[in-house]
Amino acid sequence: MGKLCIPIVEKTMEKTLIAIKEANRLADLIELRVDYLRGVKLGLLFENRQKPFIVTNRKKEEGGRYRGEERKRLGVLQEAIDLEADYVDVEFATERSLLQGLIKNRRSTRVILSFHDFRKTPPRKELQRLLGQMIRLGTDVVKIVPFARSWEDNLNILSLIPFAKERKQKIVAFCMGEKGKISRIFSPFLGAVWTYASLKSSRTSAPGQLTVRELTDIWKKMR
Repeated sequence: MGKLCIPIVEKTMEKTLIAIKEANRLADLIELRVDYLRGVKLGLLFENRQKPFIVTNRKKEEGGRYRGEERKRLGVLQEAIDLEADYVDVEFATERSLLQGLIKNRRSTRVILSFHDFRKTPPRKELQRLLGQMIRLGTDVVKIVPFARSWEDNLNILSLIPFAKERKQKIVAFCMGEKGKISRIFSPFLGAVWTYASLKSSRTSAPGQLTVRELTDIWKKMR
């Protein structure tokens, strides 16, 4: 079976700590979506780390909840780096000087450079060009997640995984939406470093996200 990342999208520290405890039993990695969280105390959350943490502070334009100033948003990611987070996730659309500064100062933390399109899946050649641009910034993992409007969109995004592997680039790639669920299931088998699934259907972080139980049941039947 593929590697599984569980996003934590709770609004309070208390509920986040409970969700981390549950996710520790099920996940290969845990994504802390701090843009959902009020009064975040990263140090306290890191005391409960048993699995690798991805710290994400997603802005509203890319499906997140953060609405503040950009330097403060990235300051949370820098704090995560100072706490020796395993990964931080930062958007490709981030202002270049801020983005490059974060990548330069990542220390032992690995950077996931992410791109989301909530309207469509670009054509295959456009996806390949985008991947090339992201690779040139010197990131550790590329994450490209568009929205599936047709079944063929899944083929376009999944074809990007072997394309990235040929370039020795670690990648997360699948489609959002109901028609994109199949790409979430199959992407790890083609070489994506992980896929995402929620603890429960009421705690998804993106459209079309399966629950851990749904995804692992499907994987077991595929053996």
